Parts: sequence; structure tokens; C-alpha cells
Amino acid sequence: MSEAAESVPAASTTSVRRSRDVPLLVERARTGDPRAVARLITLVEKGDPLLPEIAAVLAPYAGQAQVVGLTGSPGVGKSTTTNELVRALRARGHRVGVLAVDPSSPFTGGAILGDRVRMQDHATDPGVYIRSMSSRGHLGGLAAATPQAVRVLEGAGCDVVLVETVGVGQAEVEVASLADTTLVLLAPGMGDAIQAVKAGILEIADVFVVNKADRDGVDATVRDIQGMIALGERGPGQWRPQVVRAVAARGEGIDDIAAAVDKHRGWLVEHGELRRRQEARAAAEIEAIALGALRARIGSLRDGTELSTLAAKVAEGAMDPYAAADTLVSQLG
Repeated sequence: MSEAAESVPAASTTSVRRSRDVPLLVERARTGDPRAVARLITLVEKGDPLLPEIAAVLAPYAGQAQVVGLTGSPGVGKSTTTNELVRALRARGHRVGVLAVDPSSPFTGGAILGDRVRMQDHATDPGVYIRSMSSRGHLGGLAAATPQAVRVLEGAGCDVVLVETVGVGQAEVEVASLADTTLVLLAPGMGDAIQAVKAGILEIADVFVVNKADRDGVDATVRDIQGMIALGERGPGQWRPQVVRAVAARGEGIDDIAAAVDKHRGWLVEHGELRRRQEARAAAEIEAIALGALRARIGSLRDGTELSTLAAKVAEGAMDPYAAADTLVSQLG
């Protein structure tokens, strides 16, 4: 299902690329047409007015794919690990979708989108769809459109969706709210392991992957992570993060990573945590959409005089900002 994987007549290609017939696009996407999937994700990224219709048509397919997030600092081998996981999942017969989020320039808004270049091994595999997405300034390691893009890949029949984050550092924890299982990648020789897992990263990891395990210092890195896990408070039956060694560039340890993901998946189902995470993900989506709608309506108020009037009153001390905000919100009712 790679974007370049399927040969389609030119007329059909043009119609799909320009089509605004959402049911047709979803129908074509479910048959594995990569151009239909690409068109749907493009509409999602642009925030097209068709987005509510797209979401409605995709709704019956929600929750059918296993969502696995991969995060970690730049240089730890996220793209290489993702590439090898795709290979392992395809060997099991799974259809796989990959969303690789790249940072965007704060000046031009552009992005290199290089992660897809690193995964060219799967470019002709019809059972794999790889999409690079620009973060477009969105914080947290993902793009704002990533949750809806995951829904598109679920609707397209992907059994597993791998979401690879930007790779910006310790604050990159948003992926945990999107994924069923979160992999945090580290590597020896890239600084103090305790520094690497603090500030939220420890809490979001379901599986730690110590990549580049052929380097010196791997034993110390693993030991530090295991020590941090031991310090964490967890009740009976709660998940204890796994620590896996790998050399993704040589394909070593990938089966161990897949086994750890499987083990976590089993725990999620057994303890009802999978449904809880899916509901939490849905709640976050609803909240984001509602807040987006409110921001749009507040923005429309800027075209009038109410906001300017309130701002003037706050500036001159005739009104406090909380009262002004309450007044503004009342205008949205």
C-alpha cells in the first residue's frame, strides 16, 4: 500500500488525486489504493471543510488497528528501528501504516520529510503505507493532524500503525496519548541515561529500547534504566516497562521488540486498559476539535469591536482580564 506501490491508469489517478467524493475515497482506500489514502490524509492535514464528513465515514473502523508510538532523542535510530519493525510485521502478514513526523522550519514552515527516504526498502510493498508529516510548529513531537491520519490508516485496513515522533527531547510525550504501546528509544554514549529518561519520558514508556547495543556502555545504560523503573511506584498487576536491547541497523533485537509489544498488548486487553486508552484518545480528539472550533469563533470576534473594547478596558484598569474573558466567552453562547 506504499504510495508508489500500485499502478493505476492515468485517468483514475487524476480522479482520485482531485476527488472530493469521500465515500469513494474511503472505499478505494480500503481496497489498498495508496493514492486514495494519500488524498484523504492530505485533506486531513489541510483541515479541509470535508474533514467532518471524512471522520463520519471512517468512524465505523475506529479502534481496529494497533497503534505503536516510537519516540526518543535524535540519532537513537528511530527510523531504522521503524523500518525493521515494518519488516517483522510484514513477515507476520500484517498490513502496516507508518506516520513519520518531521520537524518543520520555524522560518519557512517547510520540512525535509527524510524519514520516508530511510524506509525505501518498503516502497514497492502494497502492504505498507508510509507517510511523512510536517509538525508545522505543533509541540509534543507530533503533527496536529496525526490523530485523524491514524483514523485514515485504520479505515484503510492497516492492522498496525507505527507513529514515529519528531525526536526533539524530553518534552516529547504527546505520543503516549495517541498510542496503545509507546516505545522509548535510547542509545549508549548519548549522555547520562538518567538524563534521557527523566521529565516525563519514564512515565510514558511501555517498552524501553536500548538501540545501538553494540556500543560501549550498553550495560550501564540498561542498568540505569532498570534502576529508574525499580524506583517507580506501581500497584499489583500494573505494567512494568520492559527493557530490550537492539542493533536495528543489523536487524538484531527486532523480534525481541515485537515480542515486548505483543506482551504489552496482551496486558492491555487482559486488564481492560486498551479500551481505557482508546476512550482517553477519543476524549483528547473531541477536546482538540472543540477547542479548535472555539478558537475559530474567538478569532471571528476580532473582526468586530467587542474584543477591542474589552482589551481597552483591561488596559486602562477598568476591568480585570478574567471578567473580560468571561464576557467574551458569553458572546460565544
